Amino acid sequence: KPGAKPIGEIKGDVVFDSVEFSYVPGVPVLKNMSFHAQPGQIVALVGPTGAGKTTIVNVLGRFYDIQDGSIRVDGVDIREVMRWSLRKQLGTVLQDNFLFADTVMENIRYGNPAATDEDCIKAATLANADQWITRLPKGYGTMLSERGSNLSQGQRQLLAIARAVVTDPKILILDEATSNVDTRTEAKIQEALLRLMEKRTSFVIAHRLSTIRKADQVLVIRDGEIVERGTHDSLLMVKGFYYNLYKSQFRGTETG
Repeated sequence: KPGAKPIGEIKGDVVFDSVEFSYVPGVPVLKNMSFHAQPGQIVALVGPTGAGKTTIVNVLGRFYDIQDGSIRVDGVDIREVMRWSLRKQLGTVLQDNFLFADTVMENIRYGNPAATDEDCIKAATLANADQWITRLPKGYGTMLSERGSNLSQGQRQLLAIARAVVTDPKILILDEATSNVDTRTEAKIQEALLRLMEKRTSFVIAHRLSTIRKADQVLVIRDGEIVERGTHDSLLMVKGFYYNLYKSQFRGTETG
């Protein structure tokens, strides 16, 4: 908007207040969406494909503007602030992350161009990536091929986490990053993600429900609406939509 100002340093308090959004007029994707994520909380977004989980994080980053309701960060309507100042405070780890044909060091530094080499190495260490990076032919100076195709899927995910760490965001968006990796690598990624989430407001789009047991609140999204909300344990006790979703994932793998 004319006169929009940078948002400045934030704590990470996020409120969706009766949010309505459509990509195509007349076809609502988010309907009367309301929730409050307090600074440092982990909020898991759960539900079937096409339910609106990714749309929630897209409108939070203002890749699209909502049609009705409001989204407030630290009490400020995000339509009143400059987009770059908002996105600067968001860290994102997606399922498929883009890596450039450049060195490992520069791929990490992409998250924060002002970061020193020492900052990047610290970030890689926190992301469980330093150990295998130092074993590469030229360590942090090793050139990656386009999209990082000379790395494994797990290594690409750990680099993306390092990139998010070096950004030092106040709000994290994690589109669960553990698909197509072996169990040992998945454990390393989960450990790195938990470190990354400490003291940050985190939105986790969860596909594997076993990973969200520690979430402060679970929002179950169906057809663009929140149909259930609570903790992992409280939602299992209700034996509703989340319970059935959870049981269908683990049928045959655990008892009770």
